[in-house]
Amino acid sequence: MPWILLGGAIATEVAGTLALRASDGLTRLVPSIIVAVGYLASFGLLALVLKSLPVGIVYAIWAAVGVALVAVLGKIMFNDPVPPIAIVGMVLIVGGVALVSLSGATGH
Repeated sequence: MPWILLGGAIATEVAGTLALRASDGLTRLVPSIIVAVGYLASFGLLALVLKSLPVGIVYAIWAAVGVALVAVLGKIMFNDPVPPIAIVGMVLIVGGVALVSLSGATGH
């Protein structure tokens, strides 16, 4: 169950961040509401996840997967630049987090 909640925390943080990009400096109402709801939901879900998983692992996964998803979706939705070297860096970050997770550091 904590892993499903972590997936939800990642999804809501990514939605909030993409809405932040679409909010035009928080001047557009609907995207601004999505920002607030997305971040509140994400942190609420993270709080639940942290009851059973270590903070270092949870935060690493949340941040790494979130960064990669925002970069990919930012490119698709807003045509934001994603230089090849940035892609390599994101792959290394996500790969490193995957290795840490697989190391058994979560205790599960």
